Amino acid sequence: MIQIIKNYSQLVTETNHLKGPLILGFFGDFSQGAKDTLPAFKAFCEKHPQWPAYLVDVGKTRDVHGRFAVAEVPAVILVRQGRVEQRLVGTATVATYEHAFAGGPAVPQTARTTAAGTPAAAARPARSVTVFTTQSCSWCVRVKNYLRQNNVAFKEVDVGRDQRAAMELVRRTGQQGVPQLDINGSYVVGFDKAKIDRLLGLSGAASAMN
Repeated sequence: MIQIIKNYSQLVTETNHLKGPLILGFFGDFSQGAKDTLPAFKAFCEKHPQWPAYLVDVGKTRDVHGRFAVAEVPAVILVRQGRVEQRLVGTATVATYEHAFAGGPAVPQTARTTAAGTPAAAARPARSVTVFTTQSCSWCVRVKNYLRQNNVAFKEVDVGRDQRAAMELVRRTGQQGVPQLDINGSYVVGFDKAKIDRLLGLSGAASAMN
């Protein structure tokens, strides 16, 4: 069952005794993407009752999202003892959440599906996108903003805080610098807009930010 969070004090009270991870979703009725994605988030949480789940309506609750660096909805994060371990930003399906948080496979269909399992009209091919970042990387901010601008959901991994992920990234690409992106198993080093557009199939994509 998803608990509705009305303020930060309530969140602390509800979660400070938890030793394992919890799921925290940020949504809002002012965002059509958030409204469309909320059923998928609820369905994912129902499939994984082992993780306490909490919902924040950022249109009504203003003192929570800033503490977790959430600048856009929908956004879902996996938190362990106050620390963000996984983050997915943008519209998503149940399968997208499975891949990001539960280690499930990327969705193989060429059309996205709704939470009810019916095909979504004019949807883009399913994608698995992970962005490797650090807190101090300005180009990481730009590449994340570019993905948001093009409605691409992504999982973020802060390699400055996750040494294991940093070592695995170097093993895979031979590069330590960030940002790096894993797009359906293909790696992009830096904000290479042309390669990102090609891998994501972004025809007529929005211009890169200054």
